[in-house]
Amino acid sequence: MGRATKATARRGDVRRTRGMSGFLKGAHVLPLIAALACAVGPASAVEIMTASGPVDVATPPKRVAVYDLSALDTLDRLGVVPAGVPEKLYAPALEPIAAKAAHVGTLFEPDLEALSALKPDLVIVGGRSSPRAEATRKLAPTIDMSMTGADLVGEAKARLAAYGTLFGRETEAAAAKVELETAEQAARAAAQGKGTGLILMTTGPKISVFGPGTRFGWVHEALGLPPAIKEVKAGVHGEAASFELIAQANPDWLIVVDRGAAIGAPGASAQATLDNELVAGTTAWKKGQVIYLPPADFYVAGGGVQALTRTLKAMTAAFDAAK
Repeated sequence: MGRATKATARRGDVRRTRGMSGFLKGAHVLPLIAALACAVGPASAVEIMTASGPVDVATPPKRVAVYDLSALDTLDRLGVVPAGVPEKLYAPALEPIAAKAAHVGTLFEPDLEALSALKPDLVIVGGRSSPRAEATRKLAPTIDMSMTGADLVGEAKARLAAYGTLFGRETEAAAAKVELETAEQAARAAAQGKGTGLILMTTGPKISVFGPGTRFGWVHEALGLPPAIKEVKAGVHGEAASFELIAQANPDWLIVVDRGAAIGAPGASAQATLDNELVAGTTAWKKGQVIYLPPADFYVAGGGVQALTRTLKAMTAAFDAAK
């Protein structure tokens, strides 16, 4: 009885196979296969590390909306073209991207109607847009790629690797990693033995300072640059400071971020704000050792692999030029 049943089953399989073989030869089968492929969806998913932990993401994403400028800068290096970006990108190097993509809100506030019309299969938020992740997640899969800044170079490398895997651009990511590491090593070598540094941010007439462990503290870590002020409150915009504090700290180097220039705010430039008797008395000012960082690369798209590489190269040039 058992043998007879198995034999019947085998004969049946053979019939079905032959029948399907004949069916596959029909010209009308191709549209059906294509439809089935679309119905199945992405072939696979990969796990990548995000600001909220490891997340499985369907790969490869085809229509991506990007609200984080660090992510946009890195994706540009990898050759990934976004379908949607904020209307204003603040960074001249990224403006050509805005001209080719749909505009889906601002850095802070996604336009949910425009985003819905775009029909992205992935939304990337980070930093300024991260509080709106839950809103965009209702429209499409969303990942938060924010960075803390405490170890910005390390975080940039991690995000670079994640994007390389997600978009199948591992070769490009490996090359960009080499470029970044080369720039980091050069900057560290250039700053070696050059004295202390103080990171300042200006917004018109207002100034604040940053130290190790703060948003911009990665500069001390990456360059091995001793801080002129060791303890600084880790606020997003640093710790409010006076010109007397700068004079008292007397740094060998002033590393300056002009936030007003980065965001297009009216008011005095960083050079004008710092040009006073107290700052002029510091070693940094006397020796011409004031580094005005590229504002868009440092402040707006700081964790992007291209922006970060340019920032490190700018610091290398300044330290190498010291007498």
